[in-house]
This record gives sequence, structure tokens and C-alpha cells, in this order.
Amino acid sequence: MSDKINKEKLVKKILDNDRDLDGSSISEELIHELISGKISKNINNVHDENLTIGQKVADKIASFGGSWPFIISFITVLVVWILINAILLARKAFDPYPFILLNLVLSCVAAIQAPVIMMSQNRESEKDRLTAANDYLVNLKSEIIIEDLHKKIDVLIKQQEESAKNIELLFKTKK
Repeated sequence: MSDKINKEKLVKKILDNDRDLDGSSISEELIHELISGKISKNINNVHDENLTIGQKVADKIASFGGSWPFIISFITVLVVWILINAILLARKAFDPYPFILLNLVLSCVAAIQAPVIMMSQNRESEKDRLTAANDYLVNLKSEIIIEDLHKKIDVLIKQQEESAKNIELLFKTKK
């Protein structure tokens, strides 16, 4: 827990462009401490580990309920139901035209399927929020690393310019 707090303070310090107590810029060790840990996570694995059996079943039902196999099988059941009741059992149909029992079954399926699909969509929305938060952390870490690299490159360029000036002075004094 204290490691997390220290890293949070470090990020705030870097983002605020604070200075260490001695007035120097933030030390290399602190930056490497921050960037050494892995931030990115597979949100699918993290999220799926915490699902209950009911949530897993709801996801399976929602997945099947929004697929072509479901639509085709549902249409097939409707056609068979209507054919059996309208043609084969015309005189002794268990659900004669206007198919009131079929309407009741369809209403029950819709009444059960809608909340199940909504539960699944809510979980997908939660997963999207977790993914966005994870992306933010990865982007923040990348920004810090890039900022650190820019500072290092600036130092290298400055050293290179100083070396070039020193070499130039050395050749001028030899002539």
C-alpha cells in the first residue's frame, strides 16, 4: 500500500515539475522506480475472474440472443408452431389461430431476455470503463517515459554541443 502511495506522490511530483529538496531535478532513480512496474492489464481476464455464475449465464444468453443462429432457430420454431396449429392439427389445435399461446410465449421470452441482455450490456460498460482507466494509466506512464527521454536527449545534445565547442577551441589553439 505504501509503495502505491509513494508512486502516486512521484507521479504528482513529476507532473507538477517539482524539484527535490536539494533543488535539483527529480532523480533518475525515482523515474526508474515509477516506470519499472507493469501498468497495463488484460481487462478481460481481470473482469472475467470476478463474474458470478449468474453473470456468466447472462452473458452466454445475451451472446446467443443476439446471434444469427438464435434468429434462425426462433423463426423456425415460429413457423413450425404455426404450421402444426394451422394445418396439421386444424380441428384439434392446442393453440388455434390467432395463436394466443404463442403470443404469451413470445411475450415471456421477451420479458426475460430483455433484462438479461441489459445486465450483460451493463457489465460490458463496466469493462469499457476499466479499459479506459487502464489506457489512461498506460498513457500517463508513456508520457512520463517520453518526457524523461526528451530530457536525456536534451542533455546529450548539450554535451555534444559543448564537446564540439571544446574540439573547435582545441584546433584553434593548435593553429
